[in-house]
Amino acid sequence: MKIIIAPGAFKHSLSAVDAAAAIERGLKQSGLTAEYVVTPIADGGNGTLDVFLLHGGRRVELTVSGPYGRPVTAAYALLDDGYSTAVIEMAQASGLELTTPEERQSGTGHVLRASTYGTGQLLRAALDAGARRVIVGMGGSATVDGGAGALQALGVQLLDANGRAVEPGGGQLGAVATIDAGGLDPRWREVEVIIASDVDNPTLGSQGAAAVFGPQKGAAPDDVALLEASLTHFFSVVSEQADADVRALVGGGAAGALSAGLTAFLGGAIRSGIDLILEYTGFDAHLRDADLVITGEGQMDAQTVRGKGPIGVAQRARAFGVRTVALVGGLNTSDALLHEAGMWAALPIVTAPMALDEALERAAELTQRAAQRLGYLLQLGRE
Repeated sequence: MKIIIAPGAFKHSLSAVDAAAAIERGLKQSGLTAEYVVTPIADGGNGTLDVFLLHGGRRVELTVSGPYGRPVTAAYALLDDGYSTAVIEMAQASGLELTTPEERQSGTGHVLRASTYGTGQLLRAALDAGARRVIVGMGGSATVDGGAGALQALGVQLLDANGRAVEPGGGQLGAVATIDAGGLDPRWREVEVIIASDVDNPTLGSQGAAAVFGPQKGAAPDDVALLEASLTHFFSVVSEQADADVRALVGGGAAGALSAGLTAFLGGAIRSGIDLILEYTGFDAHLRDADLVITGEGQMDAQTVRGKGPIGVAQRARAFGVRTVALVGGLNTSDALLHEAGMWAALPIVTAPMALDEALERAAELTQRAAQRLGYLLQLGRE
């Protein structure tokens, strides 16, 4: 057999690289004889930077402003193409994992102040490093600010009716009266900006950034309503003053509508993050003679089928007649829905009731054991 091991990250517990290693250990522990091709994946969210760097490049670290203004160490990559391509993972600077439990708690109102300013600092650093193609990975964000913070870091002024700079956070965007993009570096006109998104949600509305992703970041119902109204106002002003209407943009809701903001001001083009990764890693070449693909992620839910990495892997494999099985931390959607979307089967790794903290701590062990059980199953019928 030839088995491709291609999991994504298990959020808050395992990187994609660590998940792949645990799966390979478990399969080998079962005694399954096979050729193993290990190629961890990402879809624009957590782990995107590391997956690109597995295939060569230079990691550049710097200190930037985190989602709530605290200094954080973040990184971007310059790829092995003469360093003309930079990869930025917005979660490195503006991610949910950089926040405290209190800041993520629903109803505290913290999410209204979360800003993508640090992501803008990474973008500026990549530009100064000479990048002429920038891939910006969406996903794992703590923010719902429409990319306003990132734009401010890049020199765009957002001013209220009195000409004062608008405070950070999506909850303040209702005060934007004037947008002055005169300070935006003209070099961006010569840079190709690719937005690697793991979702197809629009900027606004019932399936938009505030309504769908706000609650995941601590937004209570009143906060969601305020964020939706603020984003609606902001992108209406963008449409009027910057001549860029991204209010109904498919994929514009990614990363708290950072995707929409970068599209409007940097001319970004939205692409499937998982497709970018699979093309970059030459995934199709591995599929031509593969017998099985094993993928995985921490939580498989309704969002998975809207563009997340494991489904992207399964759909690519299905086109080659190869079946895909997922090992997952949690399964919170119907098996029929996943199967229709291209996944042959999804197997939870947790076999007994346990607290979330324990499951996260034991993620490597649980994943390895699940892979061992799958290895035994794959040997059914063999002599």
